[in-house]
Amino acid sequence: MDRTKEIAGFLRSRRARVTPREAGLPADGRVRRVPGLRRDEVARLAGVSTEYYTRLEQGRARNPSPEVVDAITRALRLDDTEREHLTDLLRSGTRSPRRAPAETQRVRPGLHLMLETLDHVPAFILGRRTDVLASNRLAREVLTDFDALPATRRNLARYYLLDPRARERVGDWARIAAETVAVLRLEAGRYPHDRRLADLVGELTLKSLEFTGWWNDHRVLRRTHGAKHYHHPLVGALHFSYESFQVPGDAEQTLCVYNVEPGSETANSLRLMASWTAPEVPAG
Repeated sequence: MDRTKEIAGFLRSRRARVTPREAGLPADGRVRRVPGLRRDEVARLAGVSTEYYTRLEQGRARNPSPEVVDAITRALRLDDTEREHLTDLLRSGTRSPRRAPAETQRVRPGLHLMLETLDHVPAFILGRRTDVLASNRLAREVLTDFDALPATRRNLARYYLLDPRARERVGDWARIAAETVAVLRLEAGRYPHDRRLADLVGELTLKSLEFTGWWNDHRVLRRTHGAKHYHHPLVGALHFSYESFQVPGDAEQTLCVYNVEPGSETANSLRLMASWTAPEVPAG
């Protein structure tokens, strides 16, 4: 990942979305050739010189202080995830960037057992790059059978963006796919030298018509909770309220659980699917 281009693209995209009126700046009568704020306006709001902010946006400012990062965050109205991303991008140019992750992630036995215990709702564990490290029976039934794929292909972003069946199954597909791209971009800022992530981005760029546009808008997202809708070919509409939890003892694994309202049509449909997929008990 080209650090200079990443910093420039992110900061330009963030200042383009903030209007002078939103920032509390008076009209100055100048013709505006760029959407949103100019560099000198961001600098004024942040209390730094225009020359310094220009060098920062061009990736030429060395080790800006936390106070400067906070000031830029306020000026551009960045949320907590965007501030984290900016900090990661600025860190990537220092002598001690965040260490590239190890190649292999493994799910400990206790977490596999937890997934099987959660047999009434879909649940799965994501690792780096949205790799699907483990999933229970209902997750494989509602989304896709990740266990049937080669280990190197078990990836949620690849499923959403490259599997034609995902467009049929995932309600509000464009929103969910775009959010997943934003999750990947956050990780790319954290680990700019992750070769497997770079390979995934390259594959999605070549094979997905929508990916490049979403990637180039520099949106970043940390998914925590929300609503998901799916359409199963046999039981129809499924409505979930999902929650994501960082796995204790491994900050780079996330447990995702698709909850349902008790007594709802979705709950009834899941019970039906669970009966289809239940393993056969040998006759005694």
